Parts: sequence; structure tokens; C-alpha cells
Amino acid sequence: MEQFGGYKSEVGTGVILPKIRDPRFITVRRGGTLQDDDHHLLAMWAAACAEHVLHHFESAQPTDPRPRRAIDLGRAWARGEVTWWEARTAAGHANAAARDLSGAARDAAYAAGQAAAVGHVAAHELGAAAYAIRAERAAAAQDEARARGEEAGRAECRWQRAQLPDEIRELVLDDQRLRNELCWFAFDC
Repeated sequence: MEQFGGYKSEVGTGVILPKIRDPRFITVRRGGTLQDDDHHLLAMWAAACAEHVLHHFESAQPTDPRPRRAIDLGRAWARGEVTWWEARTAAGHANAAARDLSGAARDAAYAAGQAAAVGHVAAHELGAAAYAIRAERAAAAQDEARARGEEAGRAECRWQRAQLPDEIRELVLDDQRLRNELCWFAFDC
């Protein structure tokens, strides 16, 4: 176990959520400090991160709509058009679409799944961003040298940060700092 910012999580297990949840990512009605407006902004930002790399999945699996649907339902949840349960179910379908794939296509589908799950657990916002960065790294490394993959990941990270709404910017940047190791050091940009 490693300690990050007052909460513990498992390192090296593929799990990128903390064992003890950060109260800043728990809604006020459930005992945390996260306001609904900020929760919705987290979901919209996560969807933007996932959609930015979705082409990696869609070029590999052009007839599979599950990851795009997950992103769409994550946004629909943020707008109050569907329940978090519907978006979370779509997240599971996006993750299933990733199972038999590898590289950028797999990571892009996982990014979509994480984005759709933000309504259920706000801390999935960082999973969407981290998997999107991994997708860019994998796509560039597949075509070129490993160093190019790392630079592509840093460029994606910078793009994501430029998309952050001011209202949640400090929260997300602090979360990136605290969970960077759990997220494959994706946020070293």
C-alpha cells in the first residue's frame, strides 16, 4: 500500500481508484464536498478526454458503437437526461468492447468506459483522462519510437488540461498529482 494525499490505494494492480475515497469526489448528499455542478463538469471534461481519442477505437472497430454510446450517455447524465445507472451500464459495455483489443484501441474504449462512469463515481474522471493519454502513447509508439509515444502522451495531457473548466481546474490538477503514480505517470506533462 502507498499513501497519497491522506488516502491509500493499491499500486501496480491496474486499479486507479483510491482504496479510501477522496471526499472532494463524493457528493454533498453522500457526505462529501462535491457539488452537483462540479460533478457535471467533471463528467463533461471526462467525456471530452475520451472522445478526443475515440478515433483509435473506431478505426479498429468501425461497426461497434459501444464506446461512443458510453461517452454520449456520460454527457446525457451530466445534462440530467439519463440516470447515472444508465450511463454506468454503458460504461460496462464500453469496457467489454475493449476486452479483445490491445494498444490504442483498447485504451480508447476504456477511456470511454471511465467517462461514462463519472456519474456513478466522480473519481472516474481521472481514469478517462489517463486512458486517453495511454491511447495516444500507444498509437504514437506503434508508429514510431518509444520516445515519440511519451511525447504524444505529454501533448495529450496538455490538451486535456487546456480543456479544464476553471471551476474544477484546481481539483483535477490536485487529483492528477495525488494519483499520478496509480495512473501510470500519465500526468507528467
